[in-house]
Amino acid sequence: MEAKASLRYLRITPRKVRAVADLIRGKKVDQALAQLAFVEKRAAEPMAKLLRSAVANAELTAKDQSLDVDRLHVKSLMVDQGPSLRRYMPRAMGRAFKVLKKTSHISLVISDESKKRAMPASPVAERAKAQPATGEAAKAQPATKKKKGRS
Repeated sequence: MEAKASLRYLRITPRKVRAVADLIRGKKVDQALAQLAFVEKRAAEPMAKLLRSAVANAELTAKDQSLDVDRLHVKSLMVDQGPSLRRYMPRAMGRAFKVLKKTSHISLVISDESKKRAMPASPVAERAKAQPATGEAAKAQPATKKKKGRS
């Protein structure tokens, strides 16, 4: 069973929020909350609040079913950029520089499914497995250069 929660227009840049999101992606909910409690980043508090909201959403959707909160883990966590607030800073000689105050949209999905999807192997790795290296090319050792110097 999955539960979703989203946070929109968070006034922290997406780059800074992604640093915190990378810490909890794929972890169990209780481990993620414990991790966020000790992270000294401004994005940790809204992220923890969002995670608790997703757990509450999971409990509401699974009213009639039995839900084990200890089995929930962060299935996906995406941080996207929202609209930027445009401000102007006065500079020397009557000029003005544009300052973009960026916002973030965070979407979180938690799940109680214990099995995780395996990432598909790259096509290069699959070809290497399919064609084992045999013959003289595999047996040949790399050539070494002779050092120039006095004899």
